[in-house]
Amino acid sequence: MSGFKELAIIGATASGKSALAIEIAQKYGGVIFSIDSLAVYKEMDIVSAKPTRQEQQGIEHFGIDTLEVTEQFSAAKLADIYAQARQKAEAEKKILIIVGGSSFYLKALLDGLSPLPEFSQETLTACETMMHELPKVYKLLSEVDPESVQKIDPNDRYRLEKLLLVYLQTKQPPSSYYADHPPIPVIEDLALFEIETERSLLRERIAKRTRIMIETGLIDEIASLEAKFGRAAHAMKAIGVIETLQFLDAQISKDELETLITTHTAQLAK
Repeated sequence: MSGFKELAIIGATASGKSALAIEIAQKYGGVIFSIDSLAVYKEMDIVSAKPTRQEQQGIEHFGIDTLEVTEQFSAAKLADIYAQARQKAEAEKKILIIVGGSSFYLKALLDGLSPLPEFSQETLTACETMMHELPKVYKLLSEVDPESVQKIDPNDRYRLEKLLLVYLQTKQPPSSYYADHPPIPVIEDLALFEIETERSLLRERIAKRTRIMIETGLIDEIASLEAKFGRAAHAMKAIGVIETLQFLDAQISKDELETLITTHTAQLAK
């Protein structure tokens, strides 16, 4: 297999995506672009279950250990990392292997996303404060932009926060902003492969991975991240982080920590 080609391997957490991507890259010559929303952050090693240097087996990876915990991951940054990976693969005539469990991020590359405005610190602070009262945020956005909000679950923190940020920064209904900034596809030709795993087996794998994460230092990692960065960063609101912070706050036991991470990860995998 020679010349530049792109393929994507998607699947749920613990489905074996990373191992397969590395195997293909070794056999045919490839560069790997990770679209995992936590592996992109430095110092979030255990909670993201990112492949270690040893597990990467000398294959060049993009999208791992790229951002600081305090940085905001956006579609624009995703596209920048993709461009770097593609440039490297093309220059070396290798396959570009996109791997990750987030269909949202892959969809962003295929369909394109409207570029987001630069959010001021004032906007970020105001948004963080308002997000403590999610029902009020949902009500506000329903009033200013019913077109966008009617498609969103009232408990969908991620999408509501994104809409709120755009509204606070631009003073426009998000639907109007996005109409003025239409999406531009980043990838136009991609071979897509999905790893399907029987649900009970997937649950077993997730439970095993969660247990290993805790045994290998998850609690210490999150405690260290909190001491260094606090809890405000978006990355500190991910599955695995939130539950560990609850444990550190003595709200749940260690057994409950393991159960909750496993359950929430399995729910996301659906």
